[in-house]
Amino acid sequence: MERKNAQEFDQELLYLYDYYAHGQIDRRTFLERAAKFAVGGLTAVALLEMLSPHYAFAAQVPKDDGRVASDYVKYPSPDGHGEMRGLLAKPANATGKLPGVIVVHENRGLNPYIEDVTRRLALEGFVAFAPDALYAVGGYPGTDDEGRAMQSKLDRAKVTEDFVAAAKFLHTRADCNGSLGVTGFCFGGGMANTLAWRLPEIVKAAVPYYGGQPKAADVPKIKASLLLHYAELDERVNAGWPAYEAALKAAKIDYEAFIYPGVNHGFHNDTTPRYDKAAAELSWTRTVAFFKRKLA
Repeated sequence: MERKNAQEFDQELLYLYDYYAHGQIDRRTFLERAAKFAVGGLTAVALLEMLSPHYAFAAQVPKDDGRVASDYVKYPSPDGHGEMRGLLAKPANATGKLPGVIVVHENRGLNPYIEDVTRRLALEGFVAFAPDALYAVGGYPGTDDEGRAMQSKLDRAKVTEDFVAAAKFLHTRADCNGSLGVTGFCFGGGMANTLAWRLPEIVKAAVPYYGGQPKAADVPKIKASLLLHYAELDERVNAGWPAYEAALKAAKIDYEAFIYPGVNHGFHNDTTPRYDKAAAELSWTRTVAFFKRKLA
């Protein structure tokens, strides 16, 4: 399938898909509301298929890329779901200890796009670890619809503890130099914000992509430097940004924020039409440079 661009869809339809992807409306409601956009022989079902992720597009660093050493690694999460698992990736020729980066997936488990992002970080000289919140219930099931349904049923507090445990696990690994960052997308962006205040003595740098913001009372606990990426058209997430920025300023947190013009939530995800190549590449260049600077 050829990847479409966001500009080929009505913005209202893109918002409908955002509501569906984040559990605010169900599939039936999406199809009913999307029907008015199904013209020229298209159906609402076809529109949903076009808007959904196609992971063949996310192979910037293939699984068998010889430059990367990667494997699935288990770790303990006593306050979460017990035993958990994630993808660990680092440069194949790595010697000695490297800065670590936790990579947090969206609201649907450890899918191929997030695994690819993890390998991208490995190529940049980090030991990157991407936990799968769905491991306790069988792991990412192979489709985002199933993954989204599975993740929505998990105990959110336990899921948070699973990612806290993952950060502690990576921080103490022999191949990590103890300098730890975290990045995440959507749900993962919110989790990156959470880990920044939950683990102020461990997390030195956090890069949330269009992530939900923490409560104002938790912001002063942050000691990490923050690089925040937002999409101009992401009304849902952006609604919380003014209050977050005010809290960051009041607490004198080291932060930098970018709002990318004319792009949608999910603009970094190169498997959907919401992907914006220019914004994704610029934000990623900034992310890598930020981690190299803060985790050196």
